[in-house]
Amino acid sequence: MTGTTRTSADLDPRRRRLLFRAWHRGIREMDLILGQFADTHIDAFDDEELDMLEALLSVDDRDLLQWVTGETATPAAQDTPLFRRICAHARNHTAC
Repeated sequence: MTGTTRTSADLDPRRRRLLFRAWHRGIREMDLILGQFADTHIDAFDDEELDMLEALLSVDDRDLLQWVTGETATPAAQDTPLFRRICAHARNHTAC
């Protein structure tokens, strides 16, 4: 069980792939944070946001979790508008 609440049938292949990757991270907390965010927003992302999401999905889960929770500072290269939206979404929808 992934936890996803949406179907990917209406998404193009790139969005389907990113949605799957958001829900299959390695650390369950990051599955929930990134997966829930992607469920809610992925269909509205433009190409630039999809590029940013792909870049974030290539970052190690431990680093991402520390940035999202504020345990460590987010590097400037990753402190994108999309990442800030993910953090805000996590604060509003999860235990972070």
